[in-house]
Amino acid sequence: MTEPYEPMPEDWQRALCVAAHPDDLEYGPASAVARWTAQGKFVAYTLVSRGGAGIATMDPQATAAMRSGEQVRAAAAVGVRDVEFLDHPDGTIEYGLPLRRDLARSIRRYRPDVLVTINFYERWRSGDWNTPDHRNVGVALLDAATDAGNPWVFPELADEGFPPWAGVRCVAVAGSPASGHAVDVTEGMDAGIEALAAHAGYLASLPPDNPMGDVAAYLTTKHKRFGERFHGVPTMPFEIIGI
Repeated sequence: MTEPYEPMPEDWQRALCVAAHPDDLEYGPASAVARWTAQGKFVAYTLVSRGGAGIATMDPQATAAMRSGEQVRAAAAVGVRDVEFLDHPDGTIEYGLPLRRDLARSIRRYRPDVLVTINFYERWRSGDWNTPDHRNVGVALLDAATDAGNPWVFPELADEGFPPWAGVRCVAVAGSPASGHAVDVTEGMDAGIEALAAHAGYLASLPPDNPMGDVAAYLTTKHKRFGERFHGVPTMPFEIIGI
C-alpha cells in the first residue's frame, strides 16, 4: 500500500519558484503558491526561458511575448508580483556554467529559504519521457543552490551587487515521482485554476483532445487524486531535497 504523504514544512518566509517555461508552474504548484502568499509569505518566480518554441504555428518572438505576458498574469493570480525571465533559448536550454550562474544570481537576488521547481527526472509520473529543458533546469537549480552561498563560485556576482546567500534550506520538487510530502491546496485551488487559465493563448494551441481543455476540471481532478494520499483533501505533492 502507498504510504501517506507527510505535511510539507511551512516554517519559512521566502520562496523562489524556478521553471524552464511559462506555464510550468501552473499545472498544480501554483495552487500551493496561492496558499503560501495568503499566509503572508514572499514568493518570486524565475523562468529560464520565455517559451518561444512552444507553438509550432506561431513565430517564436510573438510566442515569447504572448507567453511572457500570460506568465505575469498567472503569477499575479496567486499573489506573486516578482517575475524574472532569464532569456535562455526555449527547447535548447543547456546545463552548464552560464545557467548555473544565472540561477545563482537569481537566488542571491531573492534570498529564499526554499526553492520550488517541477519534476526534472527523466520521466513524468505517467512514465512518459520528460523534456531536456526540464531536466537541465532542475539539475542546474540544485547546483546553483549551493553555488549561491559560495563566495568563490561566480565571485563576479558580488561585484554586480549580489553577495552570497547560503540560506536555502531545501528544494521542493512538485509532482516528483519520489514525493513524500504534500500541501493542502483547498484554499489555493481556485486561484491556481485562474493562474492556469491565464495561459489561454498557449492552451488554445494544444490539440483539441488535450486534458487542459477544461482547466477547472483538469486541476480539480489532479489535486483530488493526489489527495488520496493526504487525508482526502485537494493536494500538491513535493519531494523535499535538502541543501
